Amino acid sequence: MKWLKNLYVQVLIGIILGILMGLVWPVESVPLKTLGVAFVNAVKMLIAPIIFCTVVHGIAGMGDLKKLGSVGWKALLYFEIVTTVALIIGLIVAKVIEPGSGMHMNPTEIVLSESDQEDFNTYTKAGEKQTVVAHLMHIIPKTFVSAFAEGEILQVLFIAILSGIALAQLGERVKPVTDLLHMVVQMFFGIVGMVTKAAPIAAFGAMAFTIGKYGLAALGKLMALMGCVYLTCILFIFVVLGFIARWNGFSLWKVLKHIKEELLLTLGTSSSEAALPGLMRKMESSGCSKGVVGIVLPAGYSFNLDGTSIYLTMAALFVAQATDTHLTLVQELSILAILLLTSKGAAAVTGGGFITLAATLSATHTIPVAGLALILGIDRFLSEARAITNLIGNTVAMLVVAKWEKEFDPEAGKMLLR
Repeated sequence: MKWLKNLYVQVLIGIILGILMGLVWPVESVPLKTLGVAFVNAVKMLIAPIIFCTVVHGIAGMGDLKKLGSVGWKALLYFEIVTTVALIIGLIVAKVIEPGSGMHMNPTEIVLSESDQEDFNTYTKAGEKQTVVAHLMHIIPKTFVSAFAEGEILQVLFIAILSGIALAQLGERVKPVTDLLHMVVQMFFGIVGMVTKAAPIAAFGAMAFTIGKYGLAALGKLMALMGCVYLTCILFIFVVLGFIARWNGFSLWKVLKHIKEELLLTLGTSSSEAALPGLMRKMESSGCSKGVVGIVLPAGYSFNLDGTSIYLTMAALFVAQATDTHLTLVQELSILAILLLTSKGAAAVTGGGFITLAATLSATHTIPVAGLALILGIDRFLSEARAITNLIGNTVAMLVVAKWEKEFDPEAGKMLLR
């Protein structure tokens, strides 16, 4: 029974048992949400110090700061191109299939439960506050410590890059500091290892809550949108990301097998952030240099959200179609232009995509924001697809940028090569 000791198998069992629990005892399953939330929070508390120590140690060890600039602009260029492709694909599929056509819904007449109405109000209010300027200003933390207290990835990355540059300029004198940072990050990875043992329980609780609260009936009502999003994400992964991986000498299938634990963890918790520490360590052990991993992966979690990009365009057009809101080509292109900006501010946690969608619809002044209530019931299920696509997209981005920068060791990462 050695296979039972495998985390991949344990998480899979947890997901299956959670689905069964939600189907058989739906009422009793709703409170189990706490198990998933507790696990994600436990992982999130470790992300900030891991990113800080990894980035500072990596930049300080680079020596040549030109390498930092090279990694940064290549990563951002990659992020922008690939997420734009994802947005366009989502727009085209939604226009061709028209999943919301024929519903003729009046958004003001949609009745939500008390808890769903509370969630809806929270998301839409947060969306109204999202602007490009506000997002850019939010990158700068109020204090050095507040970035860690709030756990904002971009804020931590910002101060980590500044700290790394400052240490790199001091030369050999900082070696004791970088050695200490290396030991500290190993300690945090040790804690991650301990926390990850609870992943099967978290996956069980999160999946039981999702099925118990929303049920499979919610899927039937909006199966067209669900099917479109899942199908588009699958095609994007195996066609677009598969081509990018193959073009750069990697086998997408081997990459997916290598990160199978992270994929199941993301599926079970509906958050790609829960898999970030494990993914960072796995990329380092697979031949990517510590400095590049520390910069590309955390930045990708804010700027390279392929699954969220697909979801945003498809959901926006779905609401327009369902509420009989006619959009001209110019209006559709303006939505695409707005999403090119707002999608970069989408959080990689559950609900982030919904908040960004609310911000986008508010900015269009055309599609009724109240129409988002149509998809609130299945947003949790859609979150699974976009989180997994985001994770795979960032993994491929990490490998590609590392190879471009000649910071990938083919010998250590031979299990990922074609």
